Amino acid sequence: MFPPCFTDQHNLALRIDAYFNFIEGEYHLETKPGKETKEQPAPTQKVWDRDPEPATLAGLALSLGFNSLMAFDDYMENGEFAEVLKWAHLRIEASYEKKLHAQSAAGAIFALKNMGWNERKEIKPAEEQSHVLAVQVFESGPTPAESEKEVIL
Repeated sequence: MFPPCFTDQHNLALRIDAYFNFIEGEYHLETKPGKETKEQPAPTQKVWDRDPEPATLAGLALSLGFNSLMAFDDYMENGEFAEVLKWAHLRIEASYEKKLHAQSAAGAIFALKNMGWNERKEIKPAEEQSHVLAVQVFESGPTPAESEKEVIL
């Protein structure tokens, strides 16, 4: 199956925004009966009709019509509107990064590592790290004298 066809950047950005709005969930406000006083009306509370969901790359890919994360990644690297998908990817990373400040951040750490984050700076292999230049010295003419006594005029 081919990746979805996007007509323009704006359309794709709207579809991405729709995904992020959808995962926020839906709720309505209800008043708590019996809690009102003469001075204050009854307080309201959120009642979730659809619970919020965490942002995920797979969820984003599915909502945009991709059939695999590989197709999503390929479009993000080579697609016509790759920059918009990279922006959406960054939004998901940002949502996980916010979770690093929570008491239990193990899931966020795992997700961020799978997105390419590392605890330590990567050391590149020696062949990529530096380029070795081979120098070959050619001698020409007489060998240099080691002292003035060896020079004949």
